[in-house]
Amino acid sequence: MSTLTKIKAADVAAGLKAGRLHLIDIREPDEHTREHIPGAVLLPLSRLEEADVKLEAGRTAVFHCKSGMRTEMNCERLAARVAGDALILEGGLEAWKQAGLPVAKGA
Repeated sequence: MSTLTKIKAADVAAGLKAGRLHLIDIREPDEHTREHIPGAVLLPLSRLEEADVKLEAGRTAVFHCKSGMRTEMNCERLAARVAGDALILEGGLEAWKQAGLPVAKGA
């Protein structure tokens, strides 16, 4: 099984601000609608094989779920969807919130 390197929430936030990272939320649409990281692109794990993830040159994909568990369990599948480097947001959305970073909430 492939493993993807973990990256801390603060480092993801800095990388997003600098335009170096592309954040991909692998949760399902209903989860994403309830709350999500602003700027994260939704790519549900259930539709992963249908997806064609294209990254701009110089950008690295960062996958996340709620706690990091789904992401870690699917490293091989996720890494296969991108050409280039890919990382995992350590602790997922929960770690992002614990770091005091912004979250968009649905109605």
